[in-house]
Amino acid sequence: MPKNDNIDNIIDHKLFTEQDIHNMCVKLGKQLTEDYAGKKPLIVGALKGAIFFLTDLVREMNVKEQIDFMDVSSYGDSLESSGQVKIISDLATDVKDRDVLIVEDIVDTGLTLKFMKELLKKRGAKSVKCCVLLNKKANRQIDIDVEYYGSKVGNEFVVGYGLDFMSFYRNLRYIGVLKPEAIKLAANK
Repeated sequence: MPKNDNIDNIIDHKLFTEQDIHNMCVKLGKQLTEDYAGKKPLIVGALKGAIFFLTDLVREMNVKEQIDFMDVSSYGDSLESSGQVKIISDLATDVKDRDVLIVEDIVDTGLTLKFMKELLKKRGAKSVKCCVLLNKKANRQIDIDVEYYGSKVGNEFVVGYGLDFMSFYRNLRYIGVLKPEAIKLAANK
C-alpha cells in the first residue's frame, strides 16, 4: 500500500458513480419486485461486501421479504481465491421451502456463489437465485447462473460500495478501479 493513505494515490479512475449504482439498484429492484410478487423471499446478504448493495436494493423492492446474512470466503486475506470456500458465519434463518435470493457485491471465480447455492438447495430451499451488483466473467473458474446483475465488468480490480482491497475502501460511495502499481505494491508485502 502507498505510504500516503490518500485514496487518490490508489484509484486510477471511477468506473461507476453514485448515480450509476443507484440506477442499477432501481432497475434490479423493479425486476425483483415483479419476479417475487406474491412470494415472501429470504434475502441472503453475502458478507461483508454486499452490505451497501443489499441495503439499497431491498429499499427498491416492493415485496414482503426477510433478510439474513452469511459470511463465506474463498479469499481470506489474499488477493486471489484459494479455491476453498469456508463458512465464517452461518444463517440464523431456516431456508426450508423458502424462495431464497442471494445478494452479492461481485461474482468473480464463481466458487463462493456455487457453494452458497448448492448449500441452500441441500438445506431444502424451494428456489435459490442470485442478484449481484457486478458480474466479472474474466476470472470465472466454473459455469454458474447469475440470474440478476447490475453490470458486467472486465478484469479490473475494483473497490468501493462494499468492494474491498485488503479489507479497506468498502466505504467509498462510488466504484473505482485500482491503479496496477497499488496492487503490485500490496502483493509484494
